[in-house]
Amino acid sequence: MGLDTFGDVTADASGHLLPHAQVIRDVIEEAVLADSLGIDFIGLGEHHRADFAISAPETVLAAIAGQTKRIRLGTAVTVLSSDDPIRVFQRFATLDAASNGRAEVILGRGSFTESFPLFGFPLDQYERLFQEKLDLFVEVLKQEPVNWEGSIRPPLVNQSIFPPIEHGRLKAWIGVGGTPESVVRAAYYQLPLMLAIIGGDPQRFAPYVDLYRRTHEQRKTPMQPVGIHSPGYVAATDEQARAEFWLPYKGMRDRIGKERGWPPMEKAEFEREIEHGSLYLGSPDTVARKIAATVKALGASRFDLKYSAGTLSHGKLMTCIELYGREVIPRVRELLA
Repeated sequence: MGLDTFGDVTADASGHLLPHAQVIRDVIEEAVLADSLGIDFIGLGEHHRADFAISAPETVLAAIAGQTKRIRLGTAVTVLSSDDPIRVFQRFATLDAASNGRAEVILGRGSFTESFPLFGFPLDQYERLFQEKLDLFVEVLKQEPVNWEGSIRPPLVNQSIFPPIEHGRLKAWIGVGGTPESVVRAAYYQLPLMLAIIGGDPQRFAPYVDLYRRTHEQRKTPMQPVGIHSPGYVAATDEQARAEFWLPYKGMRDRIGKERGWPPMEKAEFEREIEHGSLYLGSPDTVARKIAATVKALGASRFDLKYSAGTLSHGKLMTCIELYGREVIPRVRELLA
């Protein structure tokens, strides 16, 4: 049971947006609270745009590592297509050392494309960049001298990568938004599958879990864990959660939707997502029951709640984390026992 955030730029009590630097400090404080509550994981998303403060998750995670003891530290996601696979491994191997073995990485193509022009990668090579970089990253994960050849960089011949992971192997997941090709790819590389279910009935992802399982069976490889990443928010009552979350969530959704040609979000859609979709919002008992039902339906072994939403204040996010750790997680485990 974990938490994810993109470092959404929040507002102060007067409604003014906070500086990115303050948002980053607030995220560190949120992670420290999560650690004190026994929450298993904190994931930070990588973005390169004005409404999200975190563009270098590993650096923020390193700061969190220095103030925490047990919480696992990872991303949600690392945009591998516009990064260097060797440097990604080195940064996470360094984080793993600094945190005494608590680092993990969720690799994905990301749902935004700002990093491509920023780092000089052509969007028309979107698929090829991810495929080849993932292939190289998996070779580096083996922690043996790397021999690799592709079209995106010069070949590597018997090249060692440092620092190595001290114990075992770096935990790496593939983040998938819902394409069969991505599911099969995760199974092919024998990497755990993290499903980003951000809208609609979560049970519609059951065929992807089945495809993932069948691909492992066909390849005679052991089934890997399946995780779920979905948005949500916890408050004392269902009514309070809806009242506090609606406007910040709509603001974020409409801002992104305008870029992508979506219509503004109506209240009815918001209500549908709470009742029948992938928005885990309400009192601790309401949220726990919905998480438990989804985990059972999809056979997942992990659930990460994306708890931040637009300008929703740091104070409210801290309360949400407190309720999630103290009340939601024990209730979910009770329901699943």
